[in-house]
Amino acid sequence: MAANKDDRENRERLRRYTARKSIHAGQVARRRRDDIRASLIALVVVSAAVVSQVLYTTSGPGAVDDPPAATATPTPTATSTGDVPSSDIAEDRVWTGDLVLNDDVPLAISLDGARAPQATSVLVDLIQQGFYDGTACHRLSDAPSAEFLQCGSANGDGTGDAGFTFGPLENVPADGVYPAGTIAMARGEDPNSQSTQFFITYGETTLDASTGGYTVVGSVTDGLDDLVSSIAAEGVRPVAEGQESTDGSPVVATTITSATIE
Repeated sequence: MAANKDDRENRERLRRYTARKSIHAGQVARRRRDDIRASLIALVVVSAAVVSQVLYTTSGPGAVDDPPAATATPTPTATSTGDVPSSDIAEDRVWTGDLVLNDDVPLAISLDGARAPQATSVLVDLIQQGFYDGTACHRLSDAPSAEFLQCGSANGDGTGDAGFTFGPLENVPADGVYPAGTIAMARGEDPNSQSTQFFITYGETTLDASTGGYTVVGSVTDGLDDLVSSIAAEGVRPVAEGQESTDGSPVVATTITSATIE
C-alpha cells in the first residue's frame, strides 16, 4: 500500500509539473505575440528612417560588425530529449535561494547562470514549478575522496525524471576536483543524460574526468555544516547486516522539504 501511495504521489507531482509548464508556455507565447504586434507597429512608424539608414550601416564608414556568437549560452545537442527548459531562463546571472532538508537543515544556494546557463535554467525552472518539494535525497557517499549527497530523482530512488534529458556538459573542472559545497548535475554514462538529479559535495570530492566530468551549476553558500552534522555524519545504510558501505542510501532518510530561487 505504501508503494502504491508513493507511486500515486510521484505521478501527481509530475502531472502538476507538466500542467504548470503548459500554463507557463501559454503565457510566454502570449507575451511573444504581444511583442510582435508592438514591433510591427514600431516598424511602420519608423520605416522611412530605416530605409535611409540601411545604406549607411551596411557599407562604408558606418558599417556595423556582425554580433559575436553567443557562445556562453549553448543550445542543447540533438541527443537531448523531451521539453528541455530554455537556456535563456538563466539570464546570464547568478541566482540565489534556499534548499531545506528534513524541515530543519536549511542550505543557502547559489546557481551560476553565466557559467552553466543550460543546467541553471533547468534547476531554476524545476524549483519554480515546485518539482523538488517532497522528493528524496536517495544517495550518500562518504568515501574519503568522494563525499556527496545526491538528490532530485522523481521517484526518490534514483529513477525517474521530468520527461527530458539534456546536454551539453558545462563548467566542468578539468582536474576532476569538486570542492566542498559544490552543486553539480548527476548523469549516466552519456554526457547528455542530465535531467533532474544533482549532488552536493560536503567534502572535497575527486571524480573521474576521463568520461567528461560533471556540470558544476552552483554552490552551497551557507548551512553545509548542518548537512554534515545532521545527515552525512550518520553514514550510509549497510547493504547487509554487519557489512559497512561507503555509498548507498543515507542512514538519515532525507527529503527536500522545500526549494526556492530568485
